[in-house]
Amino acid sequence: MNNNHYSVIMAGGYGSHFWPMTRESRPKQFIDLTGQGRSLVRVAYDRCLGVVPKENILLITLSRFRDYVFETIPDFPEENLLLEPYGRKTAPCIVYSTYAILKRNPDAVIAMIPADQIIFDGDCYRKTLRDALDYASGHSVLVTLGVVPTRPDPNYGYIQVAGGKAARNADKPVPVKTFTEKPDPVIAEVFCRSGEFFWNSGVFVWQASVIRTECERYIPEITTLFAGWDGALGTTAERVFLERAYTDCSKQSIDYGVMEKTERAWVYPARFGWSDIDNWDSLYANYPDKDDEGNVTNSRQPYLESDAGCMILSRNPGKMMAVKGLKDFLVIDTPDALLICPRDDAAYRDFTAGLAMPGFEDIR
Repeated sequence: MNNNHYSVIMAGGYGSHFWPMTRESRPKQFIDLTGQGRSLVRVAYDRCLGVVPKENILLITLSRFRDYVFETIPDFPEENLLLEPYGRKTAPCIVYSTYAILKRNPDAVIAMIPADQIIFDGDCYRKTLRDALDYASGHSVLVTLGVVPTRPDPNYGYIQVAGGKAARNADKPVPVKTFTEKPDPVIAEVFCRSGEFFWNSGVFVWQASVIRTECERYIPEITTLFAGWDGALGTTAERVFLERAYTDCSKQSIDYGVMEKTERAWVYPARFGWSDIDNWDSLYANYPDKDDEGNVTNSRQPYLESDAGCMILSRNPGKMMAVKGLKDFLVIDTPDALLICPRDDAAYRDFTAGLAMPGFEDIR
């Protein structure tokens, strides 16, 4: 493995769309949502092993989630944990982690990896990531892994490649033509039929020096807040320095701030199975095991009768779950809350919006 290759697992989101399994105090990336016996953060970490040296795997999250990192990865090096004081989306996260790695190794090449994804072919994923790191090592470009769409999903971002359908099918890195964030269903259908688009996986690969240059060019309102980073990061002054920088930082994604503006955006084709998990419907669609009626459960003693298309989960898999006569419903059991609700995302959001009312503070 190349000692100049690094990976940064981005695990700072709140993941509020999986209540009551998740809470404001414990977001989705730190629980086992997929029935694998490991949190999403742990799964993302394990996928990085063998791609970059173990000591070059960093993780960035909110300071309030620090203890969850060591709970899920007990031997994680303290010096490789980057703690943001506040959530400000991906642009500040990437600026901070880039400067932190540049201080360690000015020749670093970095893979930025979201924690909240499901990957179906780990070997293909690791090979693609290694190949993309090798490619970025020799080219001053900003690479995003593009996944070939399998359906016109309006919940994903889309990347159109320069050169059209032939370029997308060439199975080699190609320049980006346009980015589109979550188009409506009709447009998503047009994109898929055209054969010119990838899904935007949110996995980025680049030289640390190149992303630094592009961030300082296109989002100076963020990078200037980190002036003096080389003297503060990695020292006892880091916490106060970050508190000041993040207090004035705007919430901005790296896609909007840099990738949609730079002339260095390229797509590296990815052929592994991939899904971004941001609601119960997407989790249901990608859950590894369903019974003959399309039900999902993690209970070791399920007793289901006349149920179809349901997601029946408990924080205690040893608890017997007995359910009858539901179709396309969520039954989510936790020690202090039980949710029974249609699985439709719009219905779920409308129902759980009431939790913002006074009186529910303890279980949000």
